[in-house]
Amino acid sequence: MSPDQNDSTGQAPASQAARRRKAGYLAVAGVAALLAVVGIAQRHTAFVQLAGEAEQNAIPTVQVITPQPGPTERTLSLPANIAAWYQAPIYAQVSGYVKMWYKDFGARVKAGDVLAEIDTPGLDAEYAAAKANYNVAAARYRLAQITAKRWKALQGTQAVSQQEVDVQAANAEAQQAQMEAAQHDVERYAALEGFKKIVAPFDGIVTTRLADVGDYVNAGRGDVTARGQATELFSVADVHAMRVFVAVPQDYSDIITPRLEAELNVPQYPERTFHARFLANATAFNPATRTVTTELLLDNKDGELWPNAYATATFHAPGDPNELTLPLGAILFRADGAEVALVDDSGRVRLVPVTVGTNYGKTIQIRKGLKKTDRVINNPDAGILDGQKVRLVPGALGYGSRADESVDEAAHDTKPPAEHKP
Repeated sequence: MSPDQNDSTGQAPASQAARRRKAGYLAVAGVAALLAVVGIAQRHTAFVQLAGEAEQNAIPTVQVITPQPGPTERTLSLPANIAAWYQAPIYAQVSGYVKMWYKDFGARVKAGDVLAEIDTPGLDAEYAAAKANYNVAAARYRLAQITAKRWKALQGTQAVSQQEVDVQAANAEAQQAQMEAAQHDVERYAALEGFKKIVAPFDGIVTTRLADVGDYVNAGRGDVTARGQATELFSVADVHAMRVFVAVPQDYSDIITPRLEAELNVPQYPERTFHARFLANATAFNPATRTVTTELLLDNKDGELWPNAYATATFHAPGDPNELTLPLGAILFRADGAEVALVDDSGRVRLVPVTVGTNYGKTIQIRKGLKKTDRVINNPDAGILDGQKVRLVPGALGYGSRADESVDEAAHDTKPPAEHKP
């Protein structure tokens, strides 16, 4: 074999190896380029997706409700005070010491029953002196009458003058006036003597006894304590019927009619309900509380209820189904007044002023500013702005659950912001 043939044979395998290496390099470079393109595309897609989510999350989510009709029946529970039909504190009309008391706490009495007696030695002495003065005045009047008759019999003679006759007649009249004054004084002391017995003014129950044997009582001031304070001797209450006093707020004063009734619950009878009916009302509001005092009548023939008891009065009144109500959390109270946040068709907030009415506890009456079809944001953020973009989300079942269904549909119909395609 010649040398030229050996050289050509050696170059062929070398060129083939070089071509294989070059092909390998190109394959590696292609794979690297493909991986780079795929990585860049994935990162760009993730960036676009993240930007879209950030833009979506930047829009606040809200739940909307629609105004609901007012209650068909309004229920109002208020504190009430139960008072006796009649209740009289009894004070002493004469000064003295308690001789004896005869009726104790809870005693049932009739009108005129003696509750206690007062020993009044000073009054007795004055009464005796008044009667003695009357006797003296009566004797002087009789003597003046006799003298006047004698002088009148001598009238027209030369024994007496007309002037002397007139003087004796006038003296008799003066003595008569003094006798009548002494008689009135005796009657006054006799009346005071009658006040030595403390009697019940009407049929009822003794609710207070602050008199004890030996206590000093002062005329018109009752029992005088060691500190000089005056209290009643007895209190008597007529409990055949009870008066119930309730302070009704001005917002609910429209329920007060002659047909008004109330259900009463008292702590001592938790399982029972008493029924009271309208009796009267003050027809004027208390300027401090803006309430009107309403009086109800409650039968108490069995005496189960006691005076000065606390009760809860529950009123039931027809509601207005045409009125609209919202939860309290849907109202924004700002410097300009009450407002609600609505969501328009473009998904933006529109702040609307409203006029609120009766507070029903969890809901409040909207008198002006809303329509039945308005979509109201429930529990809006305090810093929500007019024209702000919002995103609707379905709400939990509860108030306005039918409205929540419409919110679900609106939330599904709401398109997310357009993504930037690579």
